[in-house]
Amino acid sequence: MRALIQRVAEARVDIAGETVGAVGNGMLVLVCAMQGDGDEQAQLLARKVANLRIFESEPGKMNLSILKSSGSALVVSQFTLAADTSRGNRPGFSYAAPPDEGERLYELFKASLAGHGVPVAAGCFGEVMQVNLVNDGPVTIWIDTAG
Repeated sequence: MRALIQRVAEARVDIAGETVGAVGNGMLVLVCAMQGDGDEQAQLLARKVANLRIFESEPGKMNLSILKSSGSALVVSQFTLAADTSRGNRPGFSYAAPPDEGERLYELFKASLAGHGVPVAAGCFGEVMQVNLVNDGPVTIWIDTAG
């Protein structure tokens, strides 16, 4: 699985003009299940995200996880993280998991992250969403369980 994590001062996701998920201080987690991913990858990614030390313990020192910083996570499905741009200018998405499996793993990731004690808000799988955020830092981290 892949995730793009942004430390945020605030973030929200809207569908058709209505906010469906929002957080204050915390992180925006864009997540994508890849071909061949299973429960193990979703749980590993959740553990990594919950324990990722990107919050400041003191100015200039990123020593705290979201758990220690009392933050929340806004989790948004993002199949375009599977984009293959190696052949031309139009990205291909054949490396993404099929929609049913992608949704199952997305839901498992959210539940696993919450199971680690992280308050979770979320977008809706498969919907057209508008994501608004104030990136704090900016801090943006890429995690891929395959590597």
